[in-house]
Amino acid sequence: MTAPALPELPVTRLVVWRHGRTGWNAAGRFQGQLDPPLDEVGRAQAAHAAPHLVTAAGLGKRSTAVVASDLGRAADTARALTSLLDVPLQLDPRLREHDMGSWQGLTRDEVADRYPDQYADWLAGRPVRGRGGEEAPAVVARVLAALADLPQADVAVVVTHGGTSGRMIETLLELGPDHRRVFGPLGNCAWSELARQSDRWRLLRHNVSAGPLPEGLAAPGPERLRADPEQGAPGAAGDRPGDGPAQDADAVG
Repeated sequence: MTAPALPELPVTRLVVWRHGRTGWNAAGRFQGQLDPPLDEVGRAQAAHAAPHLVTAAGLGKRSTAVVASDLGRAADTARALTSLLDVPLQLDPRLREHDMGSWQGLTRDEVADRYPDQYADWLAGRPVRGRGGEEAPAVVARVLAALADLPQADVAVVVTHGGTSGRMIETLLELGPDHRRVFGPLGNCAWSELARQSDRWRLLRHNVSAGPLPEGLAAPGPERLRADPEQGAPGAAGDRPGDGPAQDADAVG
């Protein structure tokens, strides 16, 4: 399939920010377009990351548009930023997570047990047949349409999801299906920054985080996290923004 032509965007700088942690992220449960809320850690991640993002991306020095998926976990993360910038929040359902059909609501282990062939294809980055939901090209098409409709600004912050952010970044960098997952997924409340230069998009920073939550800002969730087959050893990654998606089924779309 031929890659879709990139539209002209009304911004030349783009920050792609993933939402904070949910209880389902911590449990390794696929969310897709279901809508579990941010957990205590996720809310703390958003509050902690927002001022760092303002400084790192220079948002206070340039006009900024903030557009988020209308799913609650993304919208609530975005509000931590718009409250600092005093700019309106625009919600766009085209920025929702990849619809994962019959996998939604299941853990990684449950999917691996019930749909082993599908799960093997997903881990390898191949198209997953038979689960329903969306194919990757459909996600790309709606994301490009959303980006084309961004408000005019010096920079746009797009607050979205693990799988959707991956397809967005790959598409802007004009990476084809054979190059999916060249870049690792965004951790909860981590961001990437892209700029339009010489008629192409360039990735300036990837999977940047505000670092560990300050002591006492939020208590870690009770879940101890299992190893991600693509990430290596288990750990408490979900308790800290940007530490990696060890527990996180939605991080790799």
